[in-house]
Amino acid sequence: EVQLVESGGGLVQAGGSLRLSCAASGLAFDPYGIGWFRQAPGKEREGVSCISTYDEKSYYADSVKGRFTISRDNAKNTVYLEMNSLRPEDTAVYHCVTDIGCARIILGLNFGSWGKGTQVTVSS
Repeated sequence: EVQLVESGGGLVQAGGSLRLSCAASGLAFDPYGIGWFRQAPGKEREGVSCISTYDEKSYYADSVKGRFTISRDNAKNTVYLEMNSLRPEDTAVYHCVTDIGCARIILGLNFGSWGKGTQVTVSS
């Protein structure tokens, strides 16, 4: 059974930084994509970032390019999302997600397995 446990969310002022972590276990296939999507109240899921274990390429939504960085520690089975220059519009619940690749993750499609999420709130 796939388990994804997120941590690291919180309240931060605009311009600040946070680092999210996702501890993964029970992944059923390899290679795979693992990353993050976010969902704000009343809004649709938005794919944020993904890293592919096939070629170690990283993918980002246009809205976070240049501000967010995804990375992973294979030894710890953990994926990180470093978020800098945060904006109020980044406020959302951030979920760790895994799928057979990154395409559906970045498109924000409802596929794969995901965790319960961690709240990120950016104040202006």
